[in-house]
Amino acid sequence: MLEELKAYLARATERPVHLVTRRTYQEITALLVSRQVDVAWICGYPFVAFRDQLAVVAVPVWRGKPLYQSYLIVRHDLKAEALADLAGTIHAFSDPDSNSGYLVTSAALVEMGSVPSKFFRLFFYTYGHRNVVRAVSSGLAASGSVDGCVYDVLRETEPDLVARTRIIPKSELLGFPPVACASVDAASPEISRLREGLVNMPADADRRRVLGMLRLDGFSVEKPALSRPK
Repeated sequence: MLEELKAYLARATERPVHLVTRRTYQEITALLVSRQVDVAWICGYPFVAFRDQLAVVAVPVWRGKPLYQSYLIVRHDLKAEALADLAGTIHAFSDPDSNSGYLVTSAALVEMGSVPSKFFRLFFYTYGHRNVVRAVSSGLAASGSVDGCVYDVLRETEPDLVARTRIIPKSELLGFPPVACASVDAASPEISRLREGLVNMPADADRRRVLGMLRLDGFSVEKPALSRPK
């Protein structure tokens, strides 16, 4: 999938493309803000944190909208129906800079008058949404906070893994994690070509095949203040 995506982006931008991966959002965001990478697919949380230094290139469209949800998942046999039922248990977060994998649950705890370190007996970071599902499925954690898009894709690709988990509350609809660039580069020809290439991906069969691998409908141009529908 990465090779297909890389080849397509190279054609769209008319320049060589190098795909850079790192373990944490913090590492990728640091590379983007310092302009050591031109563009990155990041989470909404770091985008907001560096909103004065970053600009939206495009936003993925999933199930017809540039929106997604955070899922709170538990082991399938755990008797819990809400976040409040998880007090004193072990919880898996994805990344401390993840919106769906950390911030949503932490904000809900603040509204309840608590914080993760006081509410959970123990919590840890898996540094990957799939790893959150693995942690809960294996019993390493009683619950986890996960990107709903990733969870639903895993339900298709790894049903046995997801079968040992279940969703309790889903969050409100949130702006999908954006593809972003440094704000000073937002109007450059290279970024403009990339934006156009992403938005036009559904136009032919080869591009749709790459989108199918990503499990996305396409990409759209959205304002930084993307919020849930009223």
